[in-house]
Amino acid sequence: MIIPVILSGGSGTRLWPLSRSMYPKQFIRFFDKDDPSLLGTTLRRLGDDEAFAPPLVLCNSDHRFLIRDELSEAGIAPQGIFLEPVARNTAAAVAVAALAAEQAFRDAVLAVMPSDHVVEQQAEFAKAIKTAATIAAKGKLVLFGIKPDSPHTGYGYVRRGAALNGTAGFAVDAFVEKPNRKTAEGYLKAGDYLWNSGIFVLHARTFLDELRRYAPDVLAAASAAFEKSTEDFGFVRLDPVAFASSPNISIDYAVMEKTQAAAVLPLDVGWNDVGSWSSLWQISPHDAAGNAVNGDALLLDTNDCYVHSDRSLVSMVGVDNLIVVNTPDALLVAQKDRAQDVSRLVASLKQSNRKEHQQHLRNARPWGFFETLSIGERFQVKRLHVNPGAKLSMQMHHHRSEHWVVVRGTALVSIGDTEKLVQENESAYIKSTQWHRLENPGKVPLDMIEVQIGSYLGEDDIVRTDDIYHRSADETK
Repeated sequence: MIIPVILSGGSGTRLWPLSRSMYPKQFIRFFDKDDPSLLGTTLRRLGDDEAFAPPLVLCNSDHRFLIRDELSEAGIAPQGIFLEPVARNTAAAVAVAALAAEQAFRDAVLAVMPSDHVVEQQAEFAKAIKTAATIAAKGKLVLFGIKPDSPHTGYGYVRRGAALNGTAGFAVDAFVEKPNRKTAEGYLKAGDYLWNSGIFVLHARTFLDELRRYAPDVLAAASAAFEKSTEDFGFVRLDPVAFASSPNISIDYAVMEKTQAAAVLPLDVGWNDVGSWSSLWQISPHDAAGNAVNGDALLLDTNDCYVHSDRSLVSMVGVDNLIVVNTPDALLVAQKDRAQDVSRLVASLKQSNRKEHQQHLRNARPWGFFETLSIGERFQVKRLHVNPGAKLSMQMHHHRSEHWVVVRGTALVSIGDTEKLVQENESAYIKSTQWHRLENPGKVPLDMIEVQIGSYLGEDDIVRTDDIYHRSADETK
């Protein structure tokens, strides 16, 4: 049985300001708001072929409700959603997946896929997974290699070796780090180098055996984290102490660069890892001047630019090869050939203790979302959107009062020991230190305007109880 393993632990810093740590690129709809996100597309990539079992998903604990919503939208019931308490790269995550797969299926084969790649030819990709699975069943650890069409310096490379008898695969002669431009041009001319796609097809037992041989500390940590895991609201929480003890290392460094079982299978299915704004420009529709535009923009004598705007009009005159990304709280302007350096900006934001790297003005919650509309001295105005049947935790704030006005739907509001229905154009007032809860008892979304007034308006001024989403005390979400 082939088990898709979806890795969704990345933060997508090079696609800031659209990608934030609390809402990274795999959840974003880059091309059309009605299309699935990158993760949604990945979940649907193998279709309903009976050769593939339901997927295993590994993700950051902070993103668990976003993952659940994506699975629900795709109509997919996963084998499990494993929550990584800390980031430990891909080796520990794939080890947990292999342990879970081996427990569920004898001779399980893993199809390990990042959640944020683009594959244009879905049917051909599914066929390639099956081909790779036959190679993996013979004791090989298979990596998909992409034939390079440019001297790309943002990808790792694999040097193809001798052909494997009776298969379409090849032995791996060498793994190569991201090269400089001149070296990459040499790889392109040589013809035996492939881009490392980061997509693997692995026999679970073979991978665990090789992990035991080359990275036993990773396997020990993953095994302990898996054995001590707990079930929580439909998620599997890996033991935090055990998982944190794993080295922070990729599957490439831990196993693939050391094992004699590595194989590479060339793949030509319109692949792109959407790793930067320049790569997104490459796969987007262009106008006659080579510009890719998503949102409201007016361009005059402008060529080969990427423009994304979530809100206001972007106007450009007489410029070439620029990236312009306009969000409600942050604007990025960069040379297209410097797209890889956006992650350095994000690092600077973190060092400055700014919040723009972490979250948008609109913040997803398991019950819906809230959006910050205005902030001033001692006040904040938000829009609350509560899904049908959803409700917030019973909570209390020490430093602020709240005034709620319903603009659509009907709210069931609990304040202390009293409950009341609040309908459109009606309001409710909550004093500081009063216990209160908001619920949407209806069948349509509930939209409200919330005005907060007080000496401190941070999201961490919440004392929570009776939370149906099982959020911990230190979660401000």
